Amino acid sequence: MTITGSKKLQQAAGGNTDVALAARGLGHAYHGRNVLSSIDFEVRRGEFVCIVGPSGVGKTTLLRCLAGLQASTSGTVMIAGEPVTEPVPGVALVFQDYSRSLMPWASVLHNVTLPLRANGTSRAAAREEGLRALTLVGLDDVAAGMYPWQLSGGMQQRVAIARALAYNPALLLMDEPFASVDAYTRADLEDLMLRLQRELSLTVVLVTHDIDESVYLSDRVIALNGSPASVADIVEIPLGAERDQVGTKSTAEFAALRGRVHALIRGSRGSADATEARE
Repeated sequence: MTITGSKKLQQAAGGNTDVALAARGLGHAYHGRNVLSSIDFEVRRGEFVCIVGPSGVGKTTLLRCLAGLQASTSGTVMIAGEPVTEPVPGVALVFQDYSRSLMPWASVLHNVTLPLRANGTSRAAAREEGLRALTLVGLDDVAAGMYPWQLSGGMQQRVAIARALAYNPALLLMDEPFASVDAYTRADLEDLMLRLQRELSLTVVLVTHDIDESVYLSDRVIALNGSPASVADIVEIPLGAERDQVGTKSTAEFAALRGRVHALIRGSRGSADATEARE
């Protein structure tokens, strides 16, 4: 069952290390052109980390390598201390385009439970897990019986998140998950993810090009720049666990952190150092 795979990953991660995910000298090339070069970072268990960079820098390529969906051309990815060569049980992925990741001819509940059923979970157990996951994202039994095309964009992305949560993941990877919704819905979904990450003790790695989003959500921000892309710096985000869309984003501390990340992804190391010195 899928849940068993997740427990194995959690147990492995709980052994001799707190590192849930690590990239070591990771690189990737398409047709001889390097896209990623010497990517190095670690993600600790229970941490919320955002990877931020400009459009086209290679963020999605990096996430696909982390998920085991795409082999890197150099370096390694480690999950729970084990090298990744293919998708790993206990790792779930949420894509940007919910309209393409959900099956329009299947009910919401069917969409959520499909990975569980494919991994041998009984129909009754899959239904129970699916309804639990839908409740976690604020959807009810009525929504469970509807089709994705009958829901708003924000609700469809909640379904995609519920499908990942039903998998009971030890590690959740998210690729620009809120880029296709309006600003109000985006803020609502950001707060949903903060709540779920705390309540479920999830380890989350979220890719985004939105600097404000990366600072608001993260314990740490990994800033990418350059061509091929590399890690410009990793920024600690000491904003505390309780965050508010208006209050947190109105603080001088948030503004300083946003300015520092912005300078890093533009390649302005000196500007980033100056911002850090003022903090």
